[in-house]
Amino acid sequence: MVLFAAMMHVYVSVLYLGLFDKTEGGMKLEVAGTDIASVMCARGVEGTKVSSNHVMEVEKALGIEAARNTIMYEIDNTMTKHGMTIDPRHVMLLADLMTFKGEVLGITRFGIAKMKESVFMLASFEKTADHLYDAALHGTKDPITGVSECIILGSPMQIGTGLFKVLQSSIKTAPLKSRPLLFDDPKHHVPFVSS
Repeated sequence: MVLFAAMMHVYVSVLYLGLFDKTEGGMKLEVAGTDIASVMCARGVEGTKVSSNHVMEVEKALGIEAARNTIMYEIDNTMTKHGMTIDPRHVMLLADLMTFKGEVLGITRFGIAKMKESVFMLASFEKTADHLYDAALHGTKDPITGVSECIILGSPMQIGTGLFKVLQSSIKTAPLKSRPLLFDDPKHHVPFVSS
């Protein structure tokens, strides 16, 4: 009851407060709302065990690394609930892409525009004609270094086997002689008989 009383002073953030289940030596509560910082600081709450699915709120209260971990957890949790599994490295890559600028950016036309400066990368996502028109109008140069740009232009990507510029010299040999085919021998020919 002390915990419920302590949580009531956080009335802005708590829209719903219910006993979720009993755990070893305590209770697990489910709180609906925002303002994770106030919930973490409430009397009777162990702040290090508080979690939230509100990525922007986690970033504001705990920083970008905590937001990255929240993104990974929520993607994995959602996919698992739908019976799908994703390699954790792919989820980490997506979370890294969304947070590498020091802020949480969505995989939307606005988030992608903040992530990349490449005209072809932006054009490959949405509003192709607008991005190409603006680039032509302003004389924007594109170094063509990303995967999307290379796919659009049909040039080799600078990753994997396309990373190296290794040339192998070919040895010139005499042309191969063709062998006669079995049916080129006249003794195997059957005369044509018309009826």
